[in-house]
Amino acid sequence: MTITQLRTFLTVAETSSFTKAGDILHMTQPAVSRAISSLEADLGVTLLIRDRKNGILLTDIGRRMLIHIRDIMIGIEKLEQEAAAEKGLEIGTIRIGSFPTASAFFLPKIISRIEHRFPQLEIELHEGTINEVKKWLASREIDIGIITEPSFEFETIPLYNDKMVALLREDHSLCHKPIICIQDLNDEPLIICKGGNEIPIIDIFEKTETSMNIRFVVHNTGALLNMIQEGLGVAILSELSLITTPPHIVTRELDPMVRREICLAAPSHTECSLAVQLFIRTAQELFCHKEEP
Repeated sequence: MTITQLRTFLTVAETSSFTKAGDILHMTQPAVSRAISSLEADLGVTLLIRDRKNGILLTDIGRRMLIHIRDIMIGIEKLEQEAAAEKGLEIGTIRIGSFPTASAFFLPKIISRIEHRFPQLEIELHEGTINEVKKWLASREIDIGIITEPSFEFETIPLYNDKMVALLREDHSLCHKPIICIQDLNDEPLIICKGGNEIPIIDIFEKTETSMNIRFVVHNTGALLNMIQEGLGVAILSELSLITTPPHIVTRELDPMVRREICLAAPSHTECSLAVQLFIRTAQELFCHKEEP
């Protein structure tokens, strides 16, 4: 088998199209088909099937092979980057996965600094839920992910401690208090926003033995803020998720203080490519010293 065959299979698998893969790799469709057929012949298994309704599909062995082939291609990229670094160059691709709040806060500054210093590096962004980021890490679709809370599945590096605050409508009975104890929220109707906010909230209610009355669960902060404005409940939200405070909503500090830890995650930080190590160092330079007191 050859690097061309492996790269072709990987591209077809990720695009689900021989035509798109050919465009990306600057190959004709017959050449793409020959590369896949040769790889299947070398391995003695069928990796892809063509389905009239669903297009190109991976077989079970194809899905398993895909993870290993991604690892091989990452290793080849590391060789190319090492050789380039010896000549004073920085090349390669960094595939980053992130949830929306982290994408908005961290990535513009990190990417801007990397592109200024190393314009030859390519960056691919994949945005989704935290669970999707973890899935992409496990399948090697991305090299580095931004997630909340340490994970036993991956190696993580703390990046930022994100403080959480209480949100209430301005006429709520607790608004007169500058700091709200978690016990003050006993049985209060809560609006929970998914996306990494819920884990530390549930944890602090359990630790303080406070009754948690979850009235609504939403998936974006806009819906949560509108519901608070309508008097449908109170919420606890990370400060990074709260770009501005809308009219008629107030924020209050919490006692005990609630934080969520935002981490960089990878299958193995020690085995990361030079380009990914550069991303990690840049992220740490920009944000690790900016944790809330």
